[in-house]
Amino acid sequence: PFNTTQTPTTRRGVQMQDPKTGVKSQPQRLVITTIPHAIMGEDIVAWLADRFNIDFQEARSVGCRLVAFGYIYPLSDHKRLVLKPDASLYRFQTPYFWPAQQWPVEDTDYAIYLAKRNIRKKGLLELYEQEQYNHLHKWMNHKWDFIVMQAKEQYRAGKERKKPDRVVFDCQERAYWVVHRPPGTVSAMDYGLNRLVDPNAVEVKGNDRVGRNHDRNHTQSVIHHSYRRCLHCGDVPSRLVKHCTTFKHHDPFLAPCLPSNPWVSDDASYWTLNGAHVEVPTKMRVERWTFSFGELLSDPRGRDDFRLFLKKEFSGENLAFWEGCEDLKWGTAATMKDKAQQIYKTFLARGAPRWINIDGKTMEVTVKGLKHPHRYVLDAAQTHIFMLMKKDSFGRYLKSSTFKDTQKNAISPDEHKFRWNAKKRRPSLSPIAVRQMEAEQRAKLAASGPVDITQVMSKLSKQGKEVAPPAGKR
Repeated sequence: PFNTTQTPTTRRGVQMQDPKTGVKSQPQRLVITTIPHAIMGEDIVAWLADRFNIDFQEARSVGCRLVAFGYIYPLSDHKRLVLKPDASLYRFQTPYFWPAQQWPVEDTDYAIYLAKRNIRKKGLLELYEQEQYNHLHKWMNHKWDFIVMQAKEQYRAGKERKKPDRVVFDCQERAYWVVHRPPGTVSAMDYGLNRLVDPNAVEVKGNDRVGRNHDRNHTQSVIHHSYRRCLHCGDVPSRLVKHCTTFKHHDPFLAPCLPSNPWVSDDASYWTLNGAHVEVPTKMRVERWTFSFGELLSDPRGRDDFRLFLKKEFSGENLAFWEGCEDLKWGTAATMKDKAQQIYKTFLARGAPRWINIDGKTMEVTVKGLKHPHRYVLDAAQTHIFMLMKKDSFGRYLKSSTFKDTQKNAISPDEHKFRWNAKKRRPSLSPIAVRQMEAEQRAKLAASGPVDITQVMSKLSKQGKEVAPPAGKR
């Protein structure tokens, strides 16, 4: 069931769990709970020393690496990821949580885990967990309702398991996050052998240490997430070629602006023809609407045309709701609460005049979030309506008579032939002539003694005008 390209650490983990030649495990009692397949630290060290023919210290070092990488986890002192060569109890981590699986460690998943643990512990989290819970709550406030909903579903599903299985899974999940979001040390997953903090050192408690450790963990998670995303970017060249092929005639660096570039020719026709709500758009502008639904909505003139089509289909409330959400998202903070309530009364409330159709879960999350409105409180509902218009209305719009008439009536301006009038240009002095005049003036000043510098500069400028040739005869 494992990959053939296993790391040495993964192979050791597989060999140790072999029922015949691996470390012998048996049920152990932890307080009042029976933990199946528990093993003692001294048995792990003895097995490693015998299996690989190494001494005690090296075997213990290898065992500490297995614990630090999350292949084995302690049952008692779970914060310190070290292997104690005594009767301390450990357990093999399930292969689902092994680093060899290369699951991306997302902050959203960690927030769901902390929310679920907060529900199970009734708010009594540990200090480092409470600090990170508060930070993630503040940072992911726009989708916290979704996180809590997922945590409740996982908690409800966990209660259906048998108690021993539930205890084992909770320990495995906690061990996974202790490795990837360590409470007091630097994660072995990020620094490998060159760790900045000794994992055997006693944990230093205090707000300053927790704050520094939290910032370091957050930075590590961002770098780790970016690295994981790079692993799945093999199709980037083909996408880039496709994008350049599609937009090559619409890129002002690759194709000329029609009728002309107003920054060079001083002809403002380009801006006039491409105004926000111009009556007749250009053919190139209409062509961009067909590239994607996002291109259509990003153009005010395209939205006007799409709105006309939706009115004919009696579904204009979808676009009006999307625009209302955009206004809420980018509007001022002072009017945010009033806008959210107005959108709710117009589109979401029971018996609303322009009621929109969204699923029950999205409605539940949205209504709950409106108790404490913010800029992104309607994101879930807006995304639902956006996808509905993209998959249904956008395709029919491109085939409709509304779009075909706009495309037919669109104009294609002719290229403006621009010529520079050299007669209107005033020639300037050559830099060489200016430097020669300055050198001569300095020589005169040195010979005549102190003079008024303002008078000298005025004389210099007059001489420059006299030396300059008349326009058009250079």
